[in-house]
Amino acid sequence: MSQQETEKWLFFSALPPFRGGIAQFSVATIKALATRVSVKGFTFKQQYPNFLFPGSSQLDLESSNEQQYPRIVSTFLPWTYLRALRHFRKEKPAVFVTSYWMTFFAPMMAFWAAFLPKKTKKIAIVHNLKPHESRFFDAFFNRLFVKQYDAFVVLSEAVGQDILQVKPTAKIKHIAHPPYAIEQTALDQAKCRQHLGLDPAKKTLLFFGLIRTYKGLLELIQAFSLLDDQYQLLIAGEVYGAASNYERALANSSNQNWRFVNQFIPNDEVAQYFQAADLVVLPYLSATQSGVRALALAQKRAVLCTNVGGLAEGLVANQEGFELAQTDPKPFANQIHELFERGNVSACNLALAHKNNNTDQAWLDFAAAIIEFSKTV
Repeated sequence: MSQQETEKWLFFSALPPFRGGIAQFSVATIKALATRVSVKGFTFKQQYPNFLFPGSSQLDLESSNEQQYPRIVSTFLPWTYLRALRHFRKEKPAVFVTSYWMTFFAPMMAFWAAFLPKKTKKIAIVHNLKPHESRFFDAFFNRLFVKQYDAFVVLSEAVGQDILQVKPTAKIKHIAHPPYAIEQTALDQAKCRQHLGLDPAKKTLLFFGLIRTYKGLLELIQAFSLLDDQYQLLIAGEVYGAASNYERALANSSNQNWRFVNQFIPNDEVAQYFQAADLVVLPYLSATQSGVRALALAQKRAVLCTNVGGLAEGLVANQEGFELAQTDPKPFANQIHELFERGNVSACNLALAHKNNNTDQAWLDFAAAIIEFSKTV
């Protein structure tokens, strides 16, 4: 009998109809796992109370093409934890996998692991253990969570080290974030730029994704202000919190060649933003790893990113981009200018264009590595 017939897995994470990077990552993971094992996915009824959620919506209800997953728990309603646990226990899983990226979820996920059958292997895919914006309960909640899980999959070595600080005997497997399979646009670069209201001839920088303070967008805007009229900046992503700081910085910039799209970018529009760009800039002030870097690789665009957490792991060695030396405006701007003037950006993009990225196989390999790791638990 095949492994798929004999072993049942459960997977809990943000999944459609929830939107965002974790949901995108989790869908790709669960689909790849399903080629090897019998796996069922479950997700939240609600991740956060609406009044605590800084964006416009937690859901993408217009994405009718994506499979929807059973919604079984509200993180801020503890009595729903038990109802979810009953769902899980009824399935009698051999392996229970959950995604962990916020300490707010720790009590719920620790509760499940504590009361699932002892023979069930409990594995956590940890996107980051230490939150970018710390709170007084983080250390306690992380200890509570880590104690209850048998093994951990991490996407960067930095997160693995964070787990070992909490649990020195933790069983950890580092598996790199695969590139995403994003539908390519039929538009060429010039037409993508025109469609987005940009100058087809200018050197184009892209900042993409959810906008929060730790991602360094203000630092990028200040550096961009020092670049001359050859350059333009495209910012695409929803601001979590107030957008006024970014709008003010852009309005005061010496370089007015910018476009700010302050909204969630649907999957079918993502490709045109990357194809419009020459260089994807990730000036994060703190990080562990980034789905945006994975998107850039899939779209064959060079990346310039800070070496914080695991963000720059393998970047230069794999010729996928460049390490940002400083986020102070002048050296930041100088490095961007030099990369373009020396032809480094065009050379990197040309090399990426000829690089064979089999994204489907990359996710299958990622799932296979998780499965093999589970056998050692």
